[in-house]
Amino acid sequence: MGKTTGFMEYKRMDESYAPVEDRIKNYKEFTQPLKEEEVKVQGARCMDCGIPFCHSGCPLGNLIPDFNDAVYLGKWEKAARILHSTNNFPEFTGRLCPAPCEEACVLGINEDPVSIENIEKNIVETAFKNGWIQPQPPLTRTDKKVAIIGSGPAGLAAAQQLNRAGHMVTVFERDEKPGGLLRYGIPDFKMEKHVIDRRLEVLEKEGITFKTGINVGIDIKANELQNEFDAVVLCGGATVRRNLPIPGSDLKGVVQAMEFLPQNNRRVDNISFTGDEILATDKNVIVIGGGDTGSDCIGTSIRHGAKSVNNFEIMPMATTERPENQPWPFWPMRLRTSTSHKEGAERFFSISTKEFKGDAEGNLTSLVTTEVEWEFKPGQRPNLKEVPGTEKEWKCDLALLALGFTGSETTLAEQFGLKFDGRTNIEASENDYKTNVPGVFAAGDQRRGQSLIVWAISEGRQAAHHVDKYLMGKSELPLKGQGDLPRV
Repeated sequence: MGKTTGFMEYKRMDESYAPVEDRIKNYKEFTQPLKEEEVKVQGARCMDCGIPFCHSGCPLGNLIPDFNDAVYLGKWEKAARILHSTNNFPEFTGRLCPAPCEEACVLGINEDPVSIENIEKNIVETAFKNGWIQPQPPLTRTDKKVAIIGSGPAGLAAAQQLNRAGHMVTVFERDEKPGGLLRYGIPDFKMEKHVIDRRLEVLEKEGITFKTGINVGIDIKANELQNEFDAVVLCGGATVRRNLPIPGSDLKGVVQAMEFLPQNNRRVDNISFTGDEILATDKNVIVIGGGDTGSDCIGTSIRHGAKSVNNFEIMPMATTERPENQPWPFWPMRLRTSTSHKEGAERFFSISTKEFKGDAEGNLTSLVTTEVEWEFKPGQRPNLKEVPGTEKEWKCDLALLALGFTGSETTLAEQFGLKFDGRTNIEASENDYKTNVPGVFAAGDQRRGQSLIVWAISEGRQAAHHVDKYLMGKSELPLKGQGDLPRV
């Protein structure tokens, strides 16, 4: 490493944020970047640890010590080449990934881990700023045509890799613009959409065709795809939302998070939307669900001007420290407090919603909860018990359900005659991403279920290798952790 003692000399530094009172007035990203020299020092903290466990923590197998070293030495273009060799879209992961690589960092055993995610973001932003990221159309073309269904991170990664192999790639997206949940799920204050558009411009110049506003399975049938394309890769998201089947769940004001968030994305982008407008302005908002989607609902509601925002989580409050049963380098289920939580929401744990109540016109006015306890026994599923005498009624005008997803929509998969696993995910092995129908592959959330952006990109890349091998008999596209070192 460029600074073998750096981890002993320097402390971790993270980006700062604009003050809450300023950032909640708009939907702009509010991180305040470190100076270049400060980022180089952070790269110097990467240890010469011998076995870089960050590699195994990262689903992409990013070559983390290599680009950290290049950053420390000021070799930014080299760092960008290394980073892009395993990650097609570090500008997405550098903003949105929960950084499992940092939880696996050797330095993290007894110190703050290396700020890998922020270094990654700085590398790619430096590369864009200096014009190093340019379209790389293939030198030759095959006669093979591939359809990618879904333009989220899995679909975009698969498309870019297969295009690099020389195939003619068409990406189908049912929404108005490509990006999937990156565009119509992630709030702009976490990632402004020009970040997506900037990368899409590169992909289009490389020769990838995007067809938007097409609901494949309805506008185009499965047999039409099979007739026109040599291979089909299903990369749709896990979009079937988990409901809360309790009395009053049909009241006006009980809203799924993935109705609330996409509508706001369209509003910010000045795109028209169908259905009733959903606003948190001057309302008592309760967000049910303590994950990232719930956090996004909190930040959006606060920017709407909600009267109050409370957040319910049925699980007990985790510790801020690594739990004993989740030792390093495994991903720990610890308490995570987002920037949205810090903007004015109050959090409640071990609480279960029992009933929604409304007025004569069918509008939500309150909800009823009870406290719960969890019994954890080795080898058994956790047992949930209500605590007697803890019922409470909360004033609520808007309840946002951020309860996760149970699988993907099945219309197109059923038309193909695909098999499903027990969770309505498309059955396809990680060994080759093939479904039971020849020429049809699946990757990302539609195959593995609701997961992280970094897993989606990884699956898109791996699937591309196997699609290329299916079409050509062999493939030079890289597998996980294999750097292809493309020009950036």
